[in-house]
Amino acid sequence: MYIPSTRRLNTVRDFLRYAVSRFNEAGLTFGHGSDNAHDEAAYLILHTLNLPLDMLEPYLDACLLPHERKNLLNLIRRRADERIPAAYLTNQAWQGDFDFYVDERVIVPRSFIYELLGEPLLPWIEHEELVHRALDLCTGSGCLAVQMAHHYPAAEIDAVDLSLDALEVAAVNVEDYGLEERINLIHTDLFEGLEGTYDLIVSNPPYVDADSVAALPDEYLHEPELALGSGEDGLDATREILLQAAKFLNPKGVLLVEIGHNRDVLEAAYPELPFTWLQTSGGDGFVFLLTREELLGQR
Repeated sequence: MYIPSTRRLNTVRDFLRYAVSRFNEAGLTFGHGSDNAHDEAAYLILHTLNLPLDMLEPYLDACLLPHERKNLLNLIRRRADERIPAAYLTNQAWQGDFDFYVDERVIVPRSFIYELLGEPLLPWIEHEELVHRALDLCTGSGCLAVQMAHHYPAAEIDAVDLSLDALEVAAVNVEDYGLEERINLIHTDLFEGLEGTYDLIVSNPPYVDADSVAALPDEYLHEPELALGSGEDGLDATREILLQAAKFLNPKGVLLVEIGHNRDVLEAAYPELPFTWLQTSGGDGFVFLLTREELLGQR
């Protein structure tokens, strides 16, 4: 492994050029916060130097201190050689205006569901005050639970995960946002042991099918296996959610579930269910909505 002399890399511009070249040379896979080598390099550099993440240009020709150059070289090396996702290197992930603590105990937040909370759900949840209880199944880092608390300020939220490790990370984020009194972290498997009913249930469950799990790029292998795969077709967890959700929803309650690229398989398996597919930045085939009445076959 070649390690360049820090004497040849002096400015932010130097390190940006070097990082982009190393990432491209290594053939890295992106998808944990950025989708190209330049943006990822810029993020890692700005974060490591404690500079504003949206303000690269003014600092491009700034000369770095010896310890800053050393830290950046190490970070670039780890990203390129070990293929560790950037979010794990910085322990930070963003969703919209929210940033969260993450590490390898949880998947890096990238659910489309956060885009749908609040105004996009107005056709089904007319007023935010109508959500008194909400549930986040497979909460992971707790990112969706935190954002639910923001969009539905009257709601008490249960955030469930099978992984105790994940719940430890979620507890950090719940505390960071001062939501300990509103978000209850629960260690269980989906609905097992839950009591009462909810006005809104959201879930970003494991949904990667077996063939895709076997072909995952190295970056994704740093994430917890439990949070990725879900049976041969990726729908084991989703089937259980569809089986049980109605009895945990209040009248006119809403279920929101993300399923990745499994729309065709899901619709073929449940031709009787009138799925509503919601538009997200990734398209309209990733997140479905069903009401309690639709789940029960009521009109």
